[in-house]
Amino acid sequence: MSEQERKRGFPPVIDQDVRVLVLGSLPGDASLAAAQYYGHPRNGFWRLIGAVVGRDLAPLPYDARLAALLAAGVGLWDVHAEAVRPGSLDAAIKDAADNDLLGLVDGLPRLRAVAFNGAAAAKAGTRLLASRADRLALVALPSSSPAHAAMGFEAKREAWLALQEWLA
Repeated sequence: MSEQERKRGFPPVIDQDVRVLVLGSLPGDASLAAAQYYGHPRNGFWRLIGAVVGRDLAPLPYDARLAALLAAGVGLWDVHAEAVRPGSLDAAIKDAADNDLLGLVDGLPRLRAVAFNGAAAAKAGTRLLASRADRLALVALPSSSPAHAAMGFEAKREAWLALQEWLA
């Protein structure tokens, strides 16, 4: 495998007031090219999390989206710091190096829930954070990815709205 196929994620988007942390697996090619979390134009993340926080985030400039998330108590990161992955599908992730999720969550005093965007993030992240399940809700969500088309947007939206419980 070439070094070109080794993908590296972004730093966390957090502050000390984060109450819900949303973890993906690893940014896809469109996100890496845009240097933005959920940068693929058909990814439903910004519409889904916007419904959770009660604000239309999709039309905002990227920096304003991130600021709005933090203002609402939502942080972002990924389970994997880097991995070999040709293309953008989670099923293609190999040789993953994980982010220090325990270190991060232990440093967030107001954190109440960790939500996983998709099955791959949920599987790996739940394993990494199992020792914190006594004090944090670990919430598996349907993927916001356009590749996860088996579930319609409205059904995804209903599942994601459950995050409001930990933001109240």
